Amino acid sequence: MQLSRFRHTVLSAGIALGLVASSAQALAWGREGHAAVAALAWKYLSPTVQQKVTTLLQQDKDTLTPPDLMSRASWADAWRAANHPETGMWHFVDIELDHPDIAQACYNFPEQGQTASTGPAKDCVVNKISAFEKELSDPAAPAAERILALKYIVHFVGDLHQPLHSADNHDKGGNCVRIALGGPRTSNLHSYWDTQVVSELSPSADKLADSLFEGISSADKQSWQQGSPTDWAQESFALARDYAYRLPVHPGCDPDSAPITLPEGYDAAAQSVVRQQLMKAGVRLAFILNTSLQAPAETSAH
Repeated sequence: MQLSRFRHTVLSAGIALGLVASSAQALAWGREGHAAVAALAWKYLSPTVQQKVTTLLQQDKDTLTPPDLMSRASWADAWRAANHPETGMWHFVDIELDHPDIAQACYNFPEQGQTASTGPAKDCVVNKISAFEKELSDPAAPAAERILALKYIVHFVGDLHQPLHSADNHDKGGNCVRIALGGPRTSNLHSYWDTQVVSELSPSADKLADSLFEGISSADKQSWQQGSPTDWAQESFALARDYAYRLPVHPGCDPDSAPITLPEGYDAAAQSVVRQQLMKAGVRLAFILNTSLQAPAETSAH
């Protein structure tokens, strides 16, 4: 079954960008990046898992986004925007550059309570991926919770791979860092990595996913499936440290600071990093879904 059968119009930019989390984190990747990650992951799902994903999506009556997988990849942002700021911290893990302690950044990995979808507001993307993965893997879990788990996983795996969703310089994940885009145009560092670099790769999520797929070798796939969300967060943190924050900036938020002109070569390096991170996100999302939704015999053969 092809993903295109479920392809509808993705959330409008106004909805997708309608709310910034309580910490002022932006929406990782924007709608195109999240849709591309979902489309890429679909290519790696087994036929059995494709059907199970389809069945779960068909059972979902939520109208915040269209019901296809690519659109549901932005559902968690739409839900947060729909007066649910208590889920805002779940989208990132602010590992500080000057004190890279992931446990501290994740509030010491709190217990989830009765369900992951009603877990504590003070939590992080690493812990939420693991919690929702457990629910999606459990066929005895309530159907409604498994649907939520699927939608959150599809989104959060994407979030985790945006470097500025795994790093912070006491500047709200780069939201406080103003950058010059030429002429009178300015943005902030977080938004630049979220959306501008992705649009430079391709303005079409479908075409971007096809291009990413062509660049992934079998060895890449096997290598990227290793590790855990914690490992992947540390990987994203290192990329933020070495590439995103390769700028003359001081820690903290200074509302009077002048926009920074990106140094020569910065944009090309950012494109390379973002391209590979989208690739890894798609492969790892597929791995999580295949592992969570395949029958035991299929899982062992995967």
